[in-house]
Amino acid sequence: MHAPGTSGSPSVPLMSDDGLDALSSQELHDLAVHRAKRHFDVKFFWNLIQLLPAAEAATGHLDEADTDVLKLSAHVDDVSRSGEGEIGEQMRPFYLDYLRKHGVAAPAS
Repeated sequence: MHAPGTSGSPSVPLMSDDGLDALSSQELHDLAVHRAKRHFDVKFFWNLIQLLPAAEAATGHLDEADTDVLKLSAHVDDVSRSGEGEIGEQMRPFYLDYLRKHGVAAPAS
């Protein structure tokens, strides 16, 4: 079984010098959401909404996953929290893949 947002064969190398691997899952979420908003990337948000129930279920949040499957409005809050805690860790491969596909690097410190 593959992590949410991955197809089993990564489109980019697992390790990169773009600095993204050093970021927390919350930072990756924030960077990806910021990029998607800036570029009006509706497909990113659609994919995020589709992956969230699986990430929630994988972290033991079955009630949230069930609600999300049944009610689209439940996703609105979930999108803003999808970088937090265990769910953020489950979504990490999705954020890394998205950011790398679009040539985004970690902000310079």
